[in-house]
Amino acid sequence: MTDKTGQCMCGAVSFTAHDVPTGYGACHCEMCRRWAGSALLAVTVKGGSVTWKGDAHIRTLQSSEWAERAWCGRCGSGLWYRTTTKPRGQNDYELPIGLFDDANGFELKREIFIDHKPDSFTLAGDHKTLTRDEVVAMYMPEAE
Repeated sequence: MTDKTGQCMCGAVSFTAHDVPTGYGACHCEMCRRWAGSALLAVTVKGGSVTWKGDAHIRTLQSSEWAERAWCGRCGSGLWYRTTTKPRGQNDYELPIGLFDDANGFELKREIFIDHKPDSFTLAGDHKTLTRDEVVAMYMPEAE
């Protein structure tokens, strides 16, 4: 794990992330594909480990029952995806790899919504895969 910096396309929003793991994931759900224009390739960083600058430009949307997405209101760059339900992942950021100033050294560790992956996408290597149902079971809000 290492510290990394990054920013949106126009530079209005930037961040410093501490203890960034080298493993990343790919999400093939329809929302991520539409938001990222392809599979979302992102690394999970603990919420308390990210410092943001340019908060005035950050826009958010509760995009599902269990998650939100954020983008730069100036240039439109996607900034993060994160779950908002308890207990797993609350406040952890899924930071798109393309935002990092140095995106070298990352390794694909898992693909989610693998049963929604278009047949034109092929990611090489041996890594964990999860179906939509498996992901929903992990993150769906608990019944009250």
